[in-house]
Amino acid sequence: MKAILGEKLGMTQVFDDQARVVPVTVIKAGPVHITQIKNDQRDGYSAIQIAFKELRAKQVNRPQAGHFARANVTPSKHIVEVRVDDVSEYKIGQRIGVGDLFTAGMMADVTGVSRGKGFAGVMKRHNFKGQGGSHGAHKVHRAPGSLGACATPARVFKGKRLPGRMGNDTTTVLNLEVVQVDADRDLLMVRGAVPGPKGAVLIIREAVKSRA
Repeated sequence: MKAILGEKLGMTQVFDDQARVVPVTVIKAGPVHITQIKNDQRDGYSAIQIAFKELRAKQVNRPQAGHFARANVTPSKHIVEVRVDDVSEYKIGQRIGVGDLFTAGMMADVTGVSRGKGFAGVMKRHNFKGQGGSHGAHKVHRAPGSLGACATPARVFKGKRLPGRMGNDTTTVLNLEVVQVDADRDLLMVRGAVPGPKGAVLIIREAVKSRA
């Protein structure tokens, strides 16, 4: 599994070979360093741990500092574990850039935390149409209405679509086309929007359900 960590810089547009406008999200992807390698014999599965966005040494505690020191890697802010089929291709301390994993035309899955929108009602959160505004209805136009429960079961079922916190959830957008890769500046451009605001940390993976 090819994967890298990145930071969302924002959206812009580029023109393709036929002079058509293509909306893209620009991501500062990598570089990342491998801080730990897990294998089937010792850990029961194969994976690599990658670190992104370097920190000053005084910004990490002693256990974290020791972990990075053993890998001979500068302390980093974000650490993610990525499953791989064969760990023999990797070594601790190895640097991985966006140009090592992605090329234009590939498909990618992007995971991030969506924008938080606070407490929201059912019309905004679940697209309810609301209730009527005439015939004596009094301030219930945006209310959810009856919940449908009675003496049995005498409770509201879990998962009912009701008002509550909206957004701020881990979200994955599948099958985004990689439009451009700038390995010199560690920039990745994918077609369309990705979760989160500017500055959000993203995981960019090779698409698992590619239509290509």
